[in-house]
Amino acid sequence: MGNKLKREEHLQKIKDAIANSDLSEEEKSNAWKHIEEWYAEDQAFGTLYEKLAEISPKIEALLEELGLI
Repeated sequence: MGNKLKREEHLQKIKDAIANSDLSEEEKSNAWKHIEEWYAEDQAFGTLYEKLAEISPKIEALLEELGLI
């Protein structure tokens, strides 16, 4: 159960960072889409980070700032 809680905390940090970022609405929408797909498929965080980083270098910087990568 601890891993699930930790994963949900990480997801919330990512969602908050994206929502509060200066990304375009299209970049935010694409990021949300990947997060929802990832969560539904329960993929590893590394895969999620890679997909989000492909959307915009700003997202990778946000994840680094959060200490998640």
